[in-house]
Amino acid sequence: MSWPAAGAVVPSVLLSTTPPTVPPESTQQAIGYPSLFLLVLIGALVPVVPTGALVSSAAVVAFHRTQTSPFALLLVFVVSSLAAFLGDLALYWLGRRGMGSKNGSRWLEAIRDRAPEDRLAQAQDKLADHGIAVLVLSRLVPAGRIPVMLACLLAKMPLRVFARGDFPACLAWAATYQIIGILGGSLFPEPWEGVVAAVALTVVISVAPGAWRRFRARRPS
Repeated sequence: MSWPAAGAVVPSVLLSTTPPTVPPESTQQAIGYPSLFLLVLIGALVPVVPTGALVSSAAVVAFHRTQTSPFALLLVFVVSSLAAFLGDLALYWLGRRGMGSKNGSRWLEAIRDRAPEDRLAQAQDKLADHGIAVLVLSRLVPAGRIPVMLACLLAKMPLRVFARGDFPACLAWAATYQIIGILGGSLFPEPWEGVVAAVALTVVISVAPGAWRRFRARRPS
């Protein structure tokens, strides 16, 4: 009995080996959108997650998929704004529950810890002057959401009134950070380059106001 030459076996093995396949786009979307929703929701409840950077990064990826997924950007907008809105409502409800509780709530304490006294006083003045319209601006100004939310809690604003002002605020917030992502995606050919640019820009936007306030506080009068 004759055995085949070794050289004849190797090519057949190589031909039978298929390279690892990339998950289809539908699978990536099925994972990506729920993940974006969950992360933005958590970021609204625990104000340490950079939710703006998440939305901008998702917008970059969606921008590069518009040829195959024409509704990708719309889905990013809907998912991120809805998650932010539900997260804000949950945090506000927990804050109201904490204020009505005898021993308070850890959620209310977390809100207080994130709102310096001077920022809280400014938020209360703006709330008294402009009402729930100040919620829209609070979502767009870095570190402005928590002081305004606490001012609404201290003013004992009903949840339904807070929701009326917070809904357009979340829409404006999602649109703003999505525009940042679209700009990053349009400037760079590769999605990862746009993600890096969008994240860097959102970090600068978040850090700049606090750095400017510290600089002014240290500057001799």
